[in-house]
Amino acid sequence: MRVAVVGGGISGLTAAYRLRRELGPDAAIIVCEASGVLGGKLRTVPLAGRPCDVGAEAFLARRPEAVDLVRELGLGDALNHPAPVSATVRAGGRTLPLPKRTVMGVPAAADAVAGVLSPDGSRAVAAEETLPGLTLPDADLSLGALLRERFGDELVDRLVDPLLGGVYAGGADGLGLRATLPALAAAVDAGARSLTAAAAAQLPANPSTAPVFGTLTGGLGDLIERLVRESRAEIRLGVPVRAIGRRPGGGWRLTLGAAAAAHAPAEPDLDADAVVLAVPAPAASRLLTGLAPEAAAAYGEVELASMAVIALALPADTELPQESGILIGERERRRDGRPFAAKAFTFSSRKWPHHAVPGEPVFVRGSVGRFGDPRFLRATDDELLRLVRDDLAELTGITAEPVDAVVQRWGGGLPQYGVGHTDRVARIERAIAELPGLEIAGAALHGVGIPACIATADAAARRVAGLRVVGR
Repeated sequence: MRVAVVGGGISGLTAAYRLRRELGPDAAIIVCEASGVLGGKLRTVPLAGRPCDVGAEAFLARRPEAVDLVRELGLGDALNHPAPVSATVRAGGRTLPLPKRTVMGVPAAADAVAGVLSPDGSRAVAAEETLPGLTLPDADLSLGALLRERFGDELVDRLVDPLLGGVYAGGADGLGLRATLPALAAAVDAGARSLTAAAAAQLPANPSTAPVFGTLTGGLGDLIERLVRESRAEIRLGVPVRAIGRRPGGGWRLTLGAAAAAHAPAEPDLDADAVVLAVPAPAASRLLTGLAPEAAAAYGEVELASMAVIALALPADTELPQESGILIGERERRRDGRPFAAKAFTFSSRKWPHHAVPGEPVFVRGSVGRFGDPRFLRATDDELLRLVRDDLAELTGITAEPVDAVVQRWGGGLPQYGVGHTDRVARIERAIAELPGLEIAGAALHGVGIPACIATADAAARRVAGLRVVGR
């Protein structure tokens, strides 16, 4: 078979690797990546002479896909987990321990979140179990609207939104319940009469001591490099796909290259028996317009958030807080009344043992950018660095001049799982199912994390391999 993979991020490269494993050494696998860099939102760069991730920094280790892939690729010895330190949240002008017994901030008991709420906020949370029994409509609904109705505003503003901001760069009001917290919705559908009871049903009586997150000691860029090597795919960087159409006699024809000036040489078309489309939602919408209008329309409804990661290498004698990091709600304010530019800090050299190198600079990551609020991202890189350093000083007292710094921007980097997202994905998948040999993968579908992306890529590759084109 000859398979074209459109998109060279974690989803596209996982698909290329799985296709090689499924189809064998004789298959032709071509990866077309519009940018000049592979890896998508996984990017490892030098910081003070050491590798530092400036995109995704970790994956959920309690889902099997990423851990299994790392081990399958022979990177198991590089697998690392966070140190046993806790995270904090900025709530009501104080930096407080992040509550333990919650589901993305939804408490399993009122006392679980009392420490981050005012007395009035705590009473509102405690009263949730006494409200009339909860029944969810079949259609999706706003997560924020439901939580505010049941718990009041304070729980959302102080705890739920900062947690969701770390995943989606968006708040609860713009996200759908069934796509972002499906297990919570399922518990209510199964009979839980309150959100508190639904959250309690998701938490085990004896919590696992297994690590929640994992990463690679050399950075997640090592995962990208190993996928490229083991896939033995032909990599075409800087080659956007302009159109995908059916080929007379079967298969697909990809029109390559940007809409260039008349004097520029045209890229030759690429013919393939099958295509895996692993690109962000806007690109998928554009490429599917003529092939699957319903899928294109659904992809076009997926909104995106932009963000930036600011990685700092501070002098070796800088004393970091004892915690792994700080989450910052949108409504939190500095002492002078200004909003924080940063939505979170990770004290990387405290959180990750491989970054705690004696005598070497210590690493801190700040993240900036919330859905619908681009004001801080309009700043220049130098201004953004200054804003983040000011926030760090306000929150921790750290004023040391960095010995190195990197500003990495991710324009449209995070899809928003808005109300009705699961229905949108169902529409996409129904339309794509009508086009044998065309498959989809990526963060716009069933989860924005690395394991979810790997799962969609694996499934897409296995479906392509099941075609086993005959008579070519």
